[in-house]
Amino acid sequence: MGVDPGVIGTQLPTTTVTVDRGRLRFFAKAIGETNPVYTELDAAIAAGHPDLPAPPTFLFSIELEAPDPFAYLAALGVDLRFVLHGEQSFVYHQPAYPGDELVAHPRITDVYTKKAGALEFIAKETTVTRIDGTPIADLRSVIVVRNPEGSA
Repeated sequence: MGVDPGVIGTQLPTTTVTVDRGRLRFFAKAIGETNPVYTELDAAIAAGHPDLPAPPTFLFSIELEAPDPFAYLAALGVDLRFVLHGEQSFVYHQPAYPGDELVAHPRITDVYTKKAGALEFIAKETTVTRIDGTPIADLRSVIVVRNPEGSA
């Protein structure tokens, strides 16, 4: 059974997080970021930032703060055993810094199949803003679902 294309346009629950300097440092180290701008306050200030900037891929982690970040997939009937992360892209409007309260507004933007239904794709776009609505970034991700009942 495939994902119903009627879900295109579905708004998913928002997630709100407050950016924390320690969390930014931890994230930068976890991804192997070596640029001191992301881990050392003096280096960030010397580079013209008011504080540590969020590393480029940090915004992806905001939605993972939800109590069940993959609940939307389960609601679509997707078996998580067959899910792959297919694509991720970012369009930045301005940096995020410690103290920023960020809100992620995700929605499903496309559902399609390939390989005679053996692969299903669920595209999701997430707008990240400060709590006051100031745009920070637009994220796009594509989840690939292998359909064991489809034919390749």
